[in-house]
Amino acid sequence: MKGIVAFDSMYGNTKNVAEAMADEIRAQGHEVAIVNIGQTLKFDDDGDFILIGSPTRMKQMTFRTKRFVRKARKKYAGKPGAAFETTLRVPADPAERQKASKWIDNAAGDKIKAMAEEGGIKMYGEVLRAEVVGTYGPLMPHTLERSREFVRRFLDSLEAERP
Repeated sequence: MKGIVAFDSMYGNTKNVAEAMADEIRAQGHEVAIVNIGQTLKFDDDGDFILIGSPTRMKQMTFRTKRFVRKARKKYAGKPGAAFETTLRVPADPAERQKASKWIDNAAGDKIKAMAEEGGIKMYGEVLRAEVVGTYGPLMPHTLERSREFVRRFLDSLEAERP
């Protein structure tokens, strides 16, 4: 199978997650193409599945990601996909979490998933939330391994659906 990992990145954190995911797809014996949404106007790659990621900016995916999902829905309708995001770390303290919830709940990943499903992409039930320390990063410890584990679960779900 061939997969597409498409991402937008502001400070390099989402790019790091996308590259870890692509490495795991290769390690599982599949082809993969990485599409940096912020650096391409054309999207010609075709694959058997697609993973789409964005940083969360004010509870939204980036505008470039939104534009990309609109295009990808036409090409990937009926095919499997998954969504991922980078977002601020969720505070452990319940009071702090409550204050931060307006910025971190229902963020980019959920919106990518909903928009892609609306266009007919068969989205994986889980959304990967990769947490970042502070506005610019770095990623929280073990995030890249969690990204690889997410890809393995996603690929396992594709294998389970095969006749």
